[in-house]
Amino acid sequence: MITLLVVVFAFAAFVYYVLHLPVFGRLPEGERLARIKLLPNYKGDALDNISLTPMKPEGVSYFMMFKALLKGNPNKLPPAALPFVKPDFSDSPGTKITWFGHSSYLLQVENVRILVDPVFSRSTSPFSFIGNRNFEGTDFIHAADFPEIDVLVITHDHYDHMDYQSILQLKDKVKHVVTSIGVGQHLERWKLVASRITELAWNETATVAGLKFTATPGRHFTGRSFQRNRTLWSSFVLESPAGKIFLGGDSGYDTHFKEIGEQHGPFELALLECGQYHEYWPFIHMFPEDTVKAAKDLKARVLMPVHWGKFSLALHDWNDSIIRVTNSAEEQQQLIATPMLGETVAVGANYPVKKWWLNVRRAKQ
Repeated sequence: MITLLVVVFAFAAFVYYVLHLPVFGRLPEGERLARIKLLPNYKGDALDNISLTPMKPEGVSYFMMFKALLKGNPNKLPPAALPFVKPDFSDSPGTKITWFGHSSYLLQVENVRILVDPVFSRSTSPFSFIGNRNFEGTDFIHAADFPEIDVLVITHDHYDHMDYQSILQLKDKVKHVVTSIGVGQHLERWKLVASRITELAWNETATVAGLKFTATPGRHFTGRSFQRNRTLWSSFVLESPAGKIFLGGDSGYDTHFKEIGEQHGPFELALLECGQYHEYWPFIHMFPEDTVKAAKDLKARVLMPVHWGKFSLALHDWNDSIIRVTNSAEEQQQLIATPMLGETVAVGANYPVKKWWLNVRRAKQ
């Protein structure tokens, strides 16, 4: 009996120790928590979506999800390394954007550098030895490669948008952070200076580096451990003298896109999630056809699909999302930009439309 109690105590102590490692961040407390509790979408002891958003639809069990994940899909990974272009970080007039795969990209607005949701680790998990590994060919850029960053934007605290190791390597280069309310608690634990962090609730605005950032709703959830929705998830409207860009973060399809379009649109460019969807979780991620609908709701002149091309976090084929979203955009007459990984694109000019993913094939033996 004593031996059993010792084993149980040791296991509990180990779990407690692991869950309190810095990678998991820290839940909001003090004045930050008090501010969160005043938000209109704070209900019970957590934040909520505008619409009812269950993690799974009626009739779907967690056993069904586990069974599907266990079965897997042999086409989840590309058959060969993905092509990429060496990123161009040089200063130049105007606005340009460089996508690094998944939801990580750099915006350069009149030489102001804005890095969004940087994830440059090999997996989207708290530990490098577990989780989904990045696709071959996507490891062409690292956090250490970046010059000074004027604004770091973090839409929410999931591992595939907020990578601990990447932020540790970037934090001394970052002048300011704009993020969703509550996320600052993680960042302060990781030794980012509190005075350089601006946390916004939905419909709040801040001007940073001469640019206007407005947090807008999404339909998603948050959490780095077992407690969900203690921090907020957001999209962001970026306004500059050159125009407006929508930074979508993660979101299922809902009426908020149309409301944002009516209030803040039109947009020159909307970066919207396109990937990691499944019929077992239809409310928290969009299907590709919904991504096009969202772009139209936002009154976006050009759609740029992200949240694909680096990690496989669902069960669909690695290129299913980009094939479907480009087909749907053509059907709905929505302009779409499909740059290669690392390719720098001038916003408002000629956007790349080459379907490069169709040429990713295994070399003949």
